[in-house]
Amino acid sequence: MSTVTSFLDIQGITVRFGGLTAVNKLSFQVQQGSIHALIGPNGAGKSTTFNCISRYYQPTEGCIVLDGQNITHWHPDRMAGVGVARTFQNLELFGELSVYENVLLGCHAHSANTLARLFSRPSAQTREWVDSLIERVGLSHDRDTRANELDFGHQKLLEIARALALKPRLLLLDEPAAGLRNRDIENLDRLLTELSQRDGITVLLVEHVMQLVMSISDCITVMSFGEKIAEGTPKEVRDNPQVIEAYLGKGATRA
Repeated sequence: MSTVTSFLDIQGITVRFGGLTAVNKLSFQVQQGSIHALIGPNGAGKSTTFNCISRYYQPTEGCIVLDGQNITHWHPDRMAGVGVARTFQNLELFGELSVYENVLLGCHAHSANTLARLFSRPSAQTREWVDSLIERVGLSHDRDTRANELDFGHQKLLEIARALALKPRLLLLDEPAAGLRNRDIENLDRLLTELSQRDGITVLLVEHVMQLVMSISDCITVMSFGEKIAEGTPKEVRDNPQVIEAYLGKGATRA
């Protein structure tokens, strides 16, 4: 029987900005190859937690362990080298570059060539890899379109393709369904399920689209005011009175 192992272990992290505590003694584990959602009302501390994991923020207290390595004090530049890729709530694309060129940029971490050489003369294997990722997120028809000419939802999909170009073991997605139409959300559901089940990629996502969260998540951690208030399967979280109160207020809990 195979043993499910914890790939990411958040151990009691606290993040303070001056007198404000954004995250307070937060602990949770993300199992290898799973889809784990981090949810909560606006201002709950979700993006701050993401920024700690990807090493943009330094926790005031606590520890972050990735695949057995303590990464709490790592510089963010090291994360791609150990297979961590992320997307952002606020898009971080190169608007003047095409869809193809944006995804090609993501290959740089795994290329022996300089960035200039990668752009001017990518290998046939690299071109095939980039085109396969563009097709996988449903942007083949926009391959040569500039990123700033895409609608917001398709820009989010482009960010996912570029993150996948890094060949991640851990994929951090910050609100990937924001701005997507229902059809695109269904395609994202399929894509993330494939990444987890077929490719073995561990996915941690912050998301407000509950349709997606409840459909694909193996485990959900719920935050409110910087603290974890619930954790479990989608059904366990959906039926949790603390979660209902955090989202809808005490009246909804009584109802």
